[in-house]
Order: sequence, then C-alpha cells, then structure tokens
Amino acid sequence: MSPAAPGGETRFATARQVADAVLFEGYVLYPYRASAAKNRLRWQFGVLVPPAWAPAHEEHSFQRTELLMEPRGAANLALELRFLHAQRRTVQRAEVDGSFTATDELHLEDRVLVPWDEGTEERVVHEIPVAELHGEGLVLPFSRPAREDTEEVVDADGRTVGRLVRRTERVSGLVRLRTTELDGPYRVLRLTAVVENTSPWAPDGERDAREAALPRSLVAAHLLLGLDAGSFLSLTDPPEWAEAAVADCVNLRTWPVLAGDGGRADVVLSSPIILEDHPAIAPESAGAMYDALEIDEILTLRTAVLTDQEKREARGTDPRAAAVIDLAESMPPEVLERLHGAVRALREVTGEGPAEAGELPPEIRELPPEEAVFRPDSPWWDPARPDALDPVPDRITIDGVAVGVGSRVLLRPGLRPTDAQDLFLRDRPALVEAVLHDVDGGVHLAVTVEGDPGADIRREQGRFLYFQPDEVSPLEDA
Repeated sequence: MSPAAPGGETRFATARQVADAVLFEGYVLYPYRASAAKNRLRWQFGVLVPPAWAPAHEEHSFQRTELLMEPRGAANLALELRFLHAQRRTVQRAEVDGSFTATDELHLEDRVLVPWDEGTEERVVHEIPVAELHGEGLVLPFSRPAREDTEEVVDADGRTVGRLVRRTERVSGLVRLRTTELDGPYRVLRLTAVVENTSPWAPDGERDAREAALPRSLVAAHLLLGLDAGSFLSLTDPPEWAEAAVADCVNLRTWPVLAGDGGRADVVLSSPIILEDHPAIAPESAGAMYDALEIDEILTLRTAVLTDQEKREARGTDPRAAAVIDLAESMPPEVLERLHGAVRALREVTGEGPAEAGELPPEIRELPPEEAVFRPDSPWWDPARPDALDPVPDRITIDGVAVGVGSRVLLRPGLRPTDAQDLFLRDRPALVEAVLHDVDGGVHLAVTVEGDPGADIRREQGRFLYFQPDEVSPLEDA
C-alpha cells in the first residue's frame, strides 16, 4: 500500500473538476455576503460530524459507498478522499498601543472584513493493490492537527490596521475498504468503502451548538476511486447480467457514478449529491459561482448590479466570493452571451443516435431558412418606427389572409425543433384567442384547439397554447 497515488493525479483530472463543484456546492450563496440570512446556516452537503454529536442531532458520522468492479490481473485501486475542513476566522482591529481587539467589522477601501468560517480543502490519497482488500479488507486512518494562523491586514498606505486569526480544530477519521467476490461466470468484486469521522470531541451539554461541531467535521466528503486495470459497473445502467447484484449494493449518504475521461469506466466519483454517469462542467461556464445549483447567467447578472457597498462586503467575506465579484465585473459580453443557452445534440428520445431521415416528418428534417421565419421589419416597441405610437396590431397577415382573434387556423407544428407534444396537434383546427408581440419582434398566436373540452377553463385562466405564424395555416372563418 502506498500513501501516494501518482497515477491518480492524471486519472482523476476530469473527475476532479466535477468533484470541485461538489466540494464547494453552496459554499457561499448570492449575494455572497456573510450578513445575508442564507449564509448563516452553512455546510449542508456530505457533512460527517463527530460520533458523539451525531445521534442526538439527527446527523451522521459516516457514509458508505458500495459498487461493483471488474479488475484485471494485479490491478491497483487509487483512492482519494476529499473534504473541507472548516476553520474559524476572527477579525481584530489594531489599537494605537500595538494591541489588537476583536471586532465585527474592519473597513478597508476595497472590502469589509467580518468573522467567517472558511473551508480548506483536505485530501487523503492512497494506492492499494486490489488483492489486499479481500476478506477483512483494510482500515486507513487519517488526521489533521489543530492549528492557529495569523494574517496581518494593511490599508492602502501599507499601515497595519488589524489582523485575521484563523483557528482550525483537530479532526480525525478513517476509510474502511473491503471487497467480496460474487458468484458467477465473470470475475466481479463488490467494493465497499466506508468513510468515518472518528474525532473524539464531545459536546459540552446543550451549550455546544452545531457551530462547535463543524470545525471537527468532514464537510462535503466524497471519494474518487480509480482502477489502473479494469473497470467499474454503472449503478444506474448496469449490464443485464449484473442488475441483481447492483440492486444489492447499499449506498448510504453517497452516490457513486462513472466519471472517467472520455466516457471510460475506470474512475468513479462517489458524492453526497446525486449525479448522472459521466457528469461534466458545462464548457460555457466561465468560473465557479458556488451557489447551490443556480444558473450562471442569472448569478452573473445579479452580481454585476450589486451596490458598491455590497461588493465590498462580499469581497471581505471570503476570497472565493471576491473572485465571483471580479468575474462578474470583468466578464466580456461575448462570454456572457454564451451563458444564455446551448443545444448539446439533437437525437432520438431513445438516446441511441440520430434517427433515419425517413422516420421523421418531412417538415422537421432540417431547420427552415431564416427568411421563412416570420419577423416584422422592426419590433413593435422600436421608437424609430414611424408608427411607434400606434397600438399593437391585433391582426396579422398569413398567406395573404388577415388572422386575428376569432380566426380559425390549421395547426402545422414541426417547421423547427418544438415541443414534442405539439406534434400530436398537427392538422388540428384551432381558434385564435390572442395575437401577442414580444420585445424581440416575434409574433405568437394564442390558440385553443377545437373540440378541447377544457377550452373554457383555458380561457378563464389564460393558459393557451402558443404557435408562431409560420406554424399555422388560415382556415375560412366561422
């Protein structure tokens, strides 16, 4: 057994990008200030607390990963346990006599420093021959010592105005590894990996709240597992012969998925957040936003419009929050444009690849040319239009016929990628309920389908079906 896994550095490179997102999931939430209510209750994902704290507070001191693997020959298992170690940061103000006094705020020109719990990344790395895990398996203990660090704070003129004191408590734990060979024609092993917090700290009665347990906890704990020869089996899409064995795997407070580079099955990420096999960071993402599954575009726009004072508070909360502020302020328009949406692929619902052209209706084999899409010469709200003060027209011309409220049309969806349910309405007559214009100059027809027993309810609630003018054909008005 080796305490270092040089091969794992390369093998885990792709999976570690996703693991970083797991590690810092919800680390600091928008508006990225310590004073925000949502940032006062933290560390929600994969927290393994000291055993003495867990039972009485409905939290847990261990997590269990179980999955199947097919090692080849004298295979080695690379293991990397990653977690955040919470360290308490206090702020002290410098006094004229050279002493320091604790304070809730220390104002600098570009930031406001406040007390805060930072998270330092910890790694426990091993490489173990698979043969050593059979039977009783192995127990791999680890610990991180308590420590105290001091950072001097200076102002723009270089004068010492205070200091930050960071205190980290001792934390200890272990990883239990064991394999069991399954009966059958193939050499398949069930790998069980248990991560435990073994810190001896115990709460001092009711006075110790969760904040006292967190510095002794493993926060956002997750595992990276890799084989240098062989592969793992997917828990979500196993081969048919392995389905029963996969169903018997017990995973507690963690979820293992395949995470190998290029779709390979030699790496697994076992995280406290449910993921799909081969998760990946979207290439459009310009940087980490740390805000628990929120959308990068929304966060970037919201962050950019924070007041200067709010940005100073965010920069003083945490270096990662400061990086988000800098990212939002410096993001070029073309990078922001990329965040607006992306189509990864067009394929059958089976996911088995593109369908044969003959299996699709002729109208949706390819996108229509730009000139086929109905658009006015200029949007209705454009002040440069000669008729800018005129009311929005309630009738439009389609195929030479004026269509408006009360007109009958034949639905012809499929000229562009559209809602699959709309295709069921193809060649159905409908009644136009409204003609709507959006700020981009597009026109949409709100319709109800003739014969729909719920048409009256749709009218009462204003919940219509919407089609663009080139997706309908005029019918003779009733």
